[in-house]
Amino acid sequence: MEPTSTLRERKKAATRQSLHETALRLAVARGLDGVTVEDIADEVGVSRRTFSNYFANKEDAVLYADRERMRRLLEVLRDRPADEPAWDALRRGAADLYRRRAQRDPEWVAQLRLLRRHPSLLARQAGDQFTLERDLVDVLRERGEEDYELSRLMAATFLGTLRTAGTLWFENAGEVPLPDLLDRLLARVTFD
Repeated sequence: MEPTSTLRERKKAATRQSLHETALRLAVARGLDGVTVEDIADEVGVSRRTFSNYFANKEDAVLYADRERMRRLLEVLRDRPADEPAWDALRRGAADLYRRRAQRDPEWVAQLRLLRRHPSLLARQAGDQFTLERDLVDVLRERGEEDYELSRLMAATFLGTLRTAGTLWFENAGEVPLPDLLDRLLARVTFD
């Protein structure tokens, strides 16, 4: 059973979410270059300093939901049965996480469009992906995968497949539900 969050924690989470949603909305409407941290803070009704307590810059605010999905992926993977083979745990963990994303999420679509138009967001996301790859390797090793090279290869392949599935899903206007597309692509990869 998870501990109940305090009122303060819930308020902080609500402020963080509001800053993220506002940053994304303004960046979609004006372009990333047409938005300042002050614009975001003013729209939410907080100070620039308060914004800085949550995010280092506007790019971090825009990519917050992406980072949260990746954090949840690590949690899901840690919760998988310990005796499950590593690649199966990655596949099933992704299925658990992306099952909720069977329908096109307008916020995620907006973020994908922004990523295509703004190299600074792509650079920030690439850094996040590198960190996530390292974290995935750590989780695979915690789960008992002894071969470090294989862990690195699995993590990199898995993340590359996630990116490919997201891109194909976006380009095809969600014709195939993302969880189905992702599972189909992950099933094409085997590790012996």
